[in-house]
Amino acid sequence: MALNLLHSNDNKGEYPSSWYAATANTLDPFASLSGDIRADVCIIGAGYTGLSTALHLAEAGMRVVLLEAHRVGFGASGRNGGQLGSGQRLDQEGLEALMGDPEAQKLWKLGEDAKDLVKDLIKRHSIDCDLKPGVAWTGSSVSEVAHLHEYGAHLQNHYGYGELEILDQQTCHQLCPSPDYKGGFLDHGAAHLHPLNYALGLARAAAVAGAEIYEQSEVLQIDPGTEVKVSTASGSVRADHLVLACNGYLGGLNSQVASRVMPINNFIAATEPLGDDAAKVLTRDVAIADSKFVVNYFRLSADKRLLFGGGESYGYRFPSNIDAVVRKPMTQIFPHLRDVKVDYTWGGTLGITMKRMPYLARLGTNVISASGYSGHGVGTASHAGQLMALAIQGQSEGFDTMSRVPAPAFPGGPRMRSPLLVLAMTWYALRDRLGV
Repeated sequence: MALNLLHSNDNKGEYPSSWYAATANTLDPFASLSGDIRADVCIIGAGYTGLSTALHLAEAGMRVVLLEAHRVGFGASGRNGGQLGSGQRLDQEGLEALMGDPEAQKLWKLGEDAKDLVKDLIKRHSIDCDLKPGVAWTGSSVSEVAHLHEYGAHLQNHYGYGELEILDQQTCHQLCPSPDYKGGFLDHGAAHLHPLNYALGLARAAAVAGAEIYEQSEVLQIDPGTEVKVSTASGSVRADHLVLACNGYLGGLNSQVASRVMPINNFIAATEPLGDDAAKVLTRDVAIADSKFVVNYFRLSADKRLLFGGGESYGYRFPSNIDAVVRKPMTQIFPHLRDVKVDYTWGGTLGITMKRMPYLARLGTNVISASGYSGHGVGTASHAGQLMALAIQGQSEGFDTMSRVPAPAFPGGPRMRSPLLVLAMTWYALRDRLGV
């Protein structure tokens, strides 16, 4: 049985008790689906992927029905670190080795299109989500820093990307006074934002464009055919096209996707406001992601809290003490925060793939899917929605490029993939501790 995390860790129809939910630009709930309706396109999942698909299709004049089991932005879209990164989740050197240079060039361009799309959507629809420029990548060893600097030069020389500020140990510490970091680069073309408010803004825009959004409308059954039928507990949708936009919350709706996209849980803590001591964490309003296998990522909130993401788990349940899970890597990076008060902790479920690249696929003549963003979803998921909307309208070049990325199934299927990943993660954690 595939994992279904829709009901494992959260109350039905409620956002988690996160700093994001506490500072959200409230949006009145949408009604639940009741009765049987007809649409051009039915979309399952109201995260960035589904909301962007719905917005772009509605703007194109199609009748769109979007079904969400809980609330819009309920899943990873409303819980993540808020980083809008450049390129793809897999770096360009990895993509060159995997796909060859011509395809890697196309994928870089699509990654940059994704970043531009998010910025444009925020501007065009006046989405209030604290969009700020700048994401730094940091290394904790001399070799990691050397690789980051070499990679920065590669982006400049092979892709013409001129947005990187190289950080040596001194300039890195001036930006982020952590004893753990030895250097890296600051990407001025990347950005960070309030992820839930971005999702709520997309929902508002989609509704204004004419998309019909139904919350607390969990899909229980899909009947394929020339006309797809999607059923909930209190209604159904018949549509010419179906879009799966469920990511880590897919459950058992589609075995082809479930075998390639594995849900994992990630955790964030929001400290108390740090006031003037915020400068001991970051001296500029940028976000940080480091080079560890389980990436630590953090930034300051508008009220000077440290929003620190770290730690992962596999399986249905979040740990009972998320504070302890996140505090361990947080105090490795910032030992002076060992006793800091944490006001909010929360977990979320994302989807990862074997290649750490999103899985975009046609699952039938009129069924299409995008998921598995592997921690790079703010831009990529928003863009995947646009690409699926275009593909449904017959313009599939971008979608087809993304779908050519190899997407092997996890070994062992849904039953064994989590234990196998735990073994791999244990090895990498030991490697990080030993500094090899």
